Amino acid sequence: MDTLCSLSGLDPLWDWNQTWYTHNPELSNCFQNTVLVWAPCIYLWVLSPFYCLHLYCHGRGRLPLSSLCSAKLVRQTAKTLCVIHWERVRGCRSSVFLFFFWLLGVVCSLIPLHAKVQLAVDQVREMTTDTDPKSFHANLFLFFSQNACPVQDASFLSKILFWWFSGLLFKGYRSPLQAEDLWSLREEDTSEKIISDLEEEWTAERTKLQHTSIALGSRLPEQAQFLRKIQKEQSSGFCLLRTLARSFGPYFLTGTLCLMVHDAFMFSVPQVLSLLLGFMKDEDAPLWKGYFYASLMFLLSCLQSIFNHQYTYTCFTVGMRVKTAVMGLVYRKSLVVNSAARRTCTVGEIVNLVSADTQKLMDFVVYFNAVWLAPIEITLCLFFLWQHLGPSALAGIAIVIFIFPLNGFIARKRSKLQEIQMKYMDGRVKLMNEILNGIKILKFYAWEKAFLEQVLGYREKELKTLKKSQILYSVSIASFNSSSFLIAFAMFGVYVLIDDKNVLDAQKIFVSMALINILKTPLSQLPFAMSTTMQALVSLKRLGKFLCQDELKPDNVTRESFKSVFENGTFSWSKDGPPCLKRISVRVPCGSLVAVVGHVGSGKSSLLSAMLGETEKRSGAVSVKGSSAYVPQQAWIQNASLQDNILFGREKKESWYQRVLEACALLPDLDNLPAGDTTEIGEKGLNLSGGQKQRVSLARAVYRKADVYLLDDPLSAVDAHVGQHIFNKVIGPRGILRDKTRVLVTHGMSFLPQADLILVLVDGEISERGSYQELLNRNGAFADFIHTFASSERKDCTEPPTAPRAPQHWLPTAPGVCSLLCNHIQEDLGKLTKVDKARIGRVKLEMYIEYFHTIGLPLIVSIVFLYAFQQAASLSYNYWLSLWADQPVINGTQLNTDLKLGVYGALGFAQGIAIFGTTVAISLGCIIASHHLHLELLNNVLHSPMSFFESTPSGNLLNRFAKEIDAIDNMIPDGLKMMLGYFFKLMEVCIIVLMATPFAAVIILPMAFLYGFIQSFYVATSCQLRRLESVSRSPIYTHLNETVQGASVIRAFNEQSRFIMGVNHKVDHNQTAYFPRFVATRWLGVNLEFLGNGIVLAASILSVMSKGTLSPGMVGLAVSHSLQVTGFLSWIVRSWTDVENNIVSVERVKEYADTPKEAAWSIEGSSLPPSWPQKGTIEFHDYGLQYRKGLELALKGISVHIKEREKIGIVGRTGAGKSSLALGIFRILEAAKGQIYIDGINIAEIGLHDLRSRITIIPQDPVLFSGSLRMNLDPFDAYTDEEVWNALELAHLKNFVSELPDKLNHECSEGGENLSLGQRQLVCLARALLRKTKILVLDEATAALDLETDTLIQSTIRSQFEDCAVLTIAHRLNTIMDYTKVIVMDKGHIVEMDSPSNLIAKRGQFYYMCREAGLL
Repeated sequence: MDTLCSLSGLDPLWDWNQTWYTHNPELSNCFQNTVLVWAPCIYLWVLSPFYCLHLYCHGRGRLPLSSLCSAKLVRQTAKTLCVIHWERVRGCRSSVFLFFFWLLGVVCSLIPLHAKVQLAVDQVREMTTDTDPKSFHANLFLFFSQNACPVQDASFLSKILFWWFSGLLFKGYRSPLQAEDLWSLREEDTSEKIISDLEEEWTAERTKLQHTSIALGSRLPEQAQFLRKIQKEQSSGFCLLRTLARSFGPYFLTGTLCLMVHDAFMFSVPQVLSLLLGFMKDEDAPLWKGYFYASLMFLLSCLQSIFNHQYTYTCFTVGMRVKTAVMGLVYRKSLVVNSAARRTCTVGEIVNLVSADTQKLMDFVVYFNAVWLAPIEITLCLFFLWQHLGPSALAGIAIVIFIFPLNGFIARKRSKLQEIQMKYMDGRVKLMNEILNGIKILKFYAWEKAFLEQVLGYREKELKTLKKSQILYSVSIASFNSSSFLIAFAMFGVYVLIDDKNVLDAQKIFVSMALINILKTPLSQLPFAMSTTMQALVSLKRLGKFLCQDELKPDNVTRESFKSVFENGTFSWSKDGPPCLKRISVRVPCGSLVAVVGHVGSGKSSLLSAMLGETEKRSGAVSVKGSSAYVPQQAWIQNASLQDNILFGREKKESWYQRVLEACALLPDLDNLPAGDTTEIGEKGLNLSGGQKQRVSLARAVYRKADVYLLDDPLSAVDAHVGQHIFNKVIGPRGILRDKTRVLVTHGMSFLPQADLILVLVDGEISERGSYQELLNRNGAFADFIHTFASSERKDCTEPPTAPRAPQHWLPTAPGVCSLLCNHIQEDLGKLTKVDKARIGRVKLEMYIEYFHTIGLPLIVSIVFLYAFQQAASLSYNYWLSLWADQPVINGTQLNTDLKLGVYGALGFAQGIAIFGTTVAISLGCIIASHHLHLELLNNVLHSPMSFFESTPSGNLLNRFAKEIDAIDNMIPDGLKMMLGYFFKLMEVCIIVLMATPFAAVIILPMAFLYGFIQSFYVATSCQLRRLESVSRSPIYTHLNETVQGASVIRAFNEQSRFIMGVNHKVDHNQTAYFPRFVATRWLGVNLEFLGNGIVLAASILSVMSKGTLSPGMVGLAVSHSLQVTGFLSWIVRSWTDVENNIVSVERVKEYADTPKEAAWSIEGSSLPPSWPQKGTIEFHDYGLQYRKGLELALKGISVHIKEREKIGIVGRTGAGKSSLALGIFRILEAAKGQIYIDGINIAEIGLHDLRSRITIIPQDPVLFSGSLRMNLDPFDAYTDEEVWNALELAHLKNFVSELPDKLNHECSEGGENLSLGQRQLVCLARALLRKTKILVLDEATAALDLETDTLIQSTIRSQFEDCAVLTIAHRLNTIMDYTKVIVMDKGHIVEMDSPSNLIAKRGQFYYMCREAGLL
């Protein structure tokens, strides 16, 4: 190149004397005319093929460009280029001609633009001709603004500096952000795109794992198979990781490349600092070099910031996609998991998988690179330190080698503790989910305290484990935060002690300190990265285990086009469990009605489950003709409108819809709804009576127009006359399903004569089959049963059906929905549940004060003192180093090095002890606060009335107990440690810079104000984004909870794809708030780090300007510390924001402190006798009850006296107020007027638990909790085993329980799903027999039992509760015909009350009800 330059008559290409060793540097002419000219061209020609290839592979679709437009563009460009060239030839510098050309082009384009805009407006107006002006403007806005994410069209500079995000920040700063202000997700971030690509890969991976497992398992002994099972769980986690890596790895690697470039710049900065300090020592060095080094340091710091934030942005994007993917896989798995696996994975555990475990995976994505890159960074740091200090650097290596195993040990211990903590958290969330599902039972039985203690037991163990983990983490933090001092102390000590001639000057000390500060980053990241990796491996194992659970086999049932058949089928609920059905062979004729009868637990529901493919097929075959519809024994109702529950995803056909409503006896109910059939139904149908739920469930099946209908005792929960109406209109030979195949499980004898085929099940086998007449003629067990019981049940089937009367009060059992009638706003009619709303604005100061108040003032004062002390120690030893560096060298040595080293060591060790003290104090303080907040939340929720649970989705509450409590446990302490630590460090740096160059105050003060502005500007938006993200997370949990509980119904109706689309929409909605949240942090980081780099530049420039007056030691101290400001500023606001964002969790947990509460559970100093009530008399004095103030009374002027030992039957049409009477006695609803006296004591004046624990109810919906059978019977352990067995014997459960392997310790699954509905009802009866109070309320308690068991139970109740007052809300009138009195209710009034015989003689309402039931 020099030869080429000389041939051209130019200078050499490069001349050091001209460019470097001079006071006026210049580049040579040859360099200017060659390298500077060619560089852009070489860049263009070398990289353009790669850029074209990138565009080809990652194009986002062609931007439209018409041929006319292309021709215009070519013509105008050619003409313009010609004019420009001719102007240059003729020496014209400024072109008036071209100026007017561009101006004219702009003006002439305005008119076509106006025409196109007007055309677009007209199109929108045509679309909205029938809408109101408000709707028109909304459509117009949507037409022009799709709210697409601006990153798609942002410029390169805008992308790397995140300026494209500024628009949302400005909007959030002016007014609090709303959900509609957020951008829609990019296509590559949507659930549909992510999961469709991932699901196929995961299925293949899982199949491969299972085949390997099966092949090995068959050849292994028992112990080896157990080990293989554990290994399979581990392998499933790695398989999941491999699948995620294949899908998201390539994009993640681009971020890793950015991190590597960032590291290159990071290691360049200390080398430039070394040159700057060398310049300060060299008195003859030209001044421009100092400015050059200062500018170069600033430039490298800026590039470091840019690449670091691009890496973090990539990691968070991948993390977000991983979260979406895992949530999607878990949800899809929950729809196909078989019953055996379902019993091991409760709803609470599944919620934990999609909340806590997905968060662990996101953290893993962000910090994973530190696991392998941190050791490389440490090695490079030690290499550069060797260059400066020689073999003394080995002392630093020794310290690192000591710190690594220590923290590796701590990481392993913390991983084990975290696994234990997650187990306790799973148990707590699972128990909370069950409490929320069975809250009504808890209130009826006054069991809140027992379950509160169980939850607190889990919580205490969880916090104890967390405390151990946090103390270990404090040791880790102390060792790593002190690591820079320990390494420096070891290296400097060895350096000066091994040779007196070794002098520590400014260059050696502060370049080494800069390298050690770099070393501190990987050293501090490594334990966190290792801990995060360990936690992620635990989460991957848990997720893999769930995702590899056995699924329902598609070949359990084959679909035929002409028949439904069982061929010698044997079925069980699990692979290894005992068969629930044996040798089942039956052919179901098309269009026939098949009735299935049998005792409780005989396998009736299992038969329907086998037809749905829900059971394990051991042998034989099952085929079902065409599509199926299923009505479960316990109705599954969605939290949606009544109409949506019936349509269940199908298009509404008005005539058929009305016909279904009429047939299912729902039309009269609709007239009383606030918003007709668009009225919202609460979770699990909480605001419906049992009969209403069952009719809605039946209507959903009927509307489907399926080929086969599987009906699991749908008529047991409805009144006799309504049941007859539904049978005649829907199920029977003249019903609208008469041409369909119907399999009806029933206990109603009156329907059997009309069945085409009757199957009698005994212990899982078909003992008899045939038509009703055939079975009677055989004179078998069935005939004996019919002759014994049918006389009280049978009805003359020729009698024309009586249409059910309209219920007078909609939703009698629920106070929740009625409150909405108070709201006269039209669009709110029928709305029940309260949406989880985000608060707006910054978190109030009172919330911080309240949080810190729970920690306690003494602890806070000690924390602040310890932080101040540790930073004072740090400042002292750093200043001591600068004094050491400036000490003159006498005869090649420095004096008193031992003293200097001793003082330096003492100050450093004092700082290390203070660091440990502060972290432990913050951890303990935050655990104390977390304990108080959880206890307060739990007490607030359990003290809330039933109306609260009916209007608050369980997902909202579970979100508080899972995600928000987890944030308070873990995120707030970490955020506080980080924020306070970096704040005090920043104060130290500012003091050092001002000590070195007081003039820097002129720059630092304005930057502080700018920093404050950026911080407030950012936090306003970030905090609101956090709230919006939290709010949008709750519906995911609610939807998941609902789906898991209704999975069998969803599968039966083949609606999986619709529910998957629903969860996709909810996850995407959540991610629209999460995505801008982490981009906001990147925007903040870039801006603050550029601000911090300005301080580096200021410190460097001012040091260069003060070259003659400042010592190298002071310059080294100021500049090396100012290099850390960038990170400090960023971390302070980030941690501050994290604290504020997570204080939102405190805010959300405390939301329920102000909601209405029930009366006190117990009243101190109460004079209530221990044996109250002794007689069991009940007196209603002009009693009135309403669901909300201002509404019509549901019970009106009830005055009745129930004497001791009286047996009272309460009857009436649906909605007459029967159940409201029971709610009033138990004070689930408080009296609007009048009083209820029990044994002469006004129940309003005693504690709720004092009342509810002294009277007993057997509810219509039997609820069991996961735990032992004994715990379900006696949660307080108040009774002996003998008493429990006696109660089971009286409830006809003793034989069943004694045959169980664990007997009383038999583990009930969540909701008692491993027991039949009838068995659960008998367990509820056993509870009542144990308590044996003087007052018993039966709310359709035997509806799910067969007639024989019902008769036995009725006789048990009569004998065991002979000396008690019994109130029975009855649908089966035959059960109360021998009662002392019957109360007939209508419209909230008692219309008749007398003995059954007298009421029949009076020929009133009771007489006609008896006639309808076939009892007369």
